Amino acid sequence: MIVQLNLQCDVPLYLQLRNQIVLQIGEGLAQPGERLPTVRELAAQLGVNAMTVNKAYALLKQEGYLVQDRRAGTAVAEHFPPAADFTAKLERDLSLLTAESGLRGIDEETFLALCRKQYQRFGAGARTAKEGSGCSL
Repeated sequence: MIVQLNLQCDVPLYLQLRNQIVLQIGEGLAQPGERLPTVRELAAQLGVNAMTVNKAYALLKQEGYLVQDRRAGTAVAEHFPPAADFTAKLERDLSLLTAESGLRGIDEETFLALCRKQYQRFGAGARTAKEGSGCSL
């Protein structure tokens, strides 16, 4: 797993780590069932406090992206929570992105084209196509 944290960024380190792990799962770089480094290993690799990694892992477990077993360690979940559980968060996040886009002069067509591009990259249809062809991003 290749993770790079930006120490100058306003986003907390545990959230940067959480986001990068979700992106790697979405891109197929981290496969369901794949073991992740231990908290101590990843903290040492990144040069951060173990509590930072622990907090990111705990959040990812709570969100259903990771599973933890005391004997087997931490792994990417085999199945993710249904979309119905995610819809409210998606709407909140899209509201903010839509507002910021409008304020910065991005027109609806460009906004929707960017959404389509990202959905094709990470969406359920892309995951099915990747699984069917055996390739990954």
